[in-house]
Amino acid sequence: MSDVFAELAWRGLIHQTTDDAHLPGWLGERPRTVYAGFDPTADSLHVGHLMALTILRRFQQAGHRPIALVGGATGMIGDPSGKSEERQLLSEDALRANVEGMQSQMRRFLDFDDPTRGAVLVNNYDWVGRFGYLEFLRDVGKHFPVNVMLAKDSVRNRLERTDSGLSYTEFSYMLLQAYDFVHLYREYDCQLQVGGSDQWGNITAGIDLARRLDGVQLHGMTCPLLTKADGTKMGKTESGALWLAAERVGPYQFYQYWINLEDADVDKCLRFFTDLDRPRIEAVVAEHLEDPSRRTGQRCLAAELTRLVHGESGLRIAQRATEIFFGAEISELTDAELVGIFTDVPSRELPRTELAGEGLAIVDALCASGLAKSKGDARRTIDQGGAYVNNRRADSIDRCLGPADLASETMMVLRAGKKRYALLRFVEP
Repeated sequence: MSDVFAELAWRGLIHQTTDDAHLPGWLGERPRTVYAGFDPTADSLHVGHLMALTILRRFQQAGHRPIALVGGATGMIGDPSGKSEERQLLSEDALRANVEGMQSQMRRFLDFDDPTRGAVLVNNYDWVGRFGYLEFLRDVGKHFPVNVMLAKDSVRNRLERTDSGLSYTEFSYMLLQAYDFVHLYREYDCQLQVGGSDQWGNITAGIDLARRLDGVQLHGMTCPLLTKADGTKMGKTESGALWLAAERVGPYQFYQYWINLEDADVDKCLRFFTDLDRPRIEAVVAEHLEDPSRRTGQRCLAAELTRLVHGESGLRIAQRATEIFFGAEISELTDAELVGIFTDVPSRELPRTELAGEGLAIVDALCASGLAKSKGDARRTIDQGGAYVNNRRADSIDRCLGPADLASETMMVLRAGKKRYALLRFVEP
């Protein structure tokens, strides 16, 4: 049993606990079961979920058993914590799809097959969905003093706002999450819940309910919210959240987010998210501070996180894409890899027969791809040295393209100037 509390502390992952003095020793006595909850508001996890996921991962690595709870029931209501207005309620079908998407992603971070400390994946709809309304009020609601609930920050902050209130539906959220803790204690001997600092009220509500119902002392721990050095939320891109699903944010875009991270956030994110040990992180940070322009810290962070989220193949695609966008020649890639690299690049399909015989004139290829408005425009681009096929300069307006110019099974990459790319896919008629 490693000292997971000390590990989390030096990494800056402990914001608040229910018992700072005794929790480290309690964790060191024997393997414990710990859980974190995830509301299924989308069919993919995003970078904000990485905090709780990596904490569960560290508990498992230290010999403890993690439970990842997907809120199929609580997701129908929406957590009011930290929200200025009520969430849009999702349909049961949408929630079911979201739960399935999140469950498959969690398996990348946690080991569910270990015989002694294997992670458990649960959906609170499986037990909350069995309750009748009157039964829930009788068995759970009667144990919640309303004055205690009103004192919780997540509730009080909403009630004090003049531009929005708090519906009874949202008010009930705390009861449901509190009962989750009781259920997991009864079924799995789970005695510790972790979550973001905005979950403190919900966590302590579960601890209080367990004390009232079963006379037991459970524990809670929160981590800091994921914010940048300037206080704004981390994980936001121009197109929205930094999702963990490759279908939403490809490996290259994911990798580039961390490459472009501000220097002030590098040390924190290396400690928060990577499996690198303390000496390695301190060495990377020291090297980074010597010459921040080399972005040593960002490159290390980007590689570690992309490997964790997208695997070795995803990291290879991301690094290869980075080289390509800096001018490296494009060859020996698959169609899928090219599509992953050039996610937002215009593409067009042409018959494979265009490459037969003398091949496709480079002038016609530029026009077909949309990189040139006319043949005259294409010729000028070539004459000025600005036309490229698979990042190799096309130096003659008379050049024709054939099968040997494909960068993958069916595709070639054209470029005009420094940054304007297009894909041509050649398909069988």
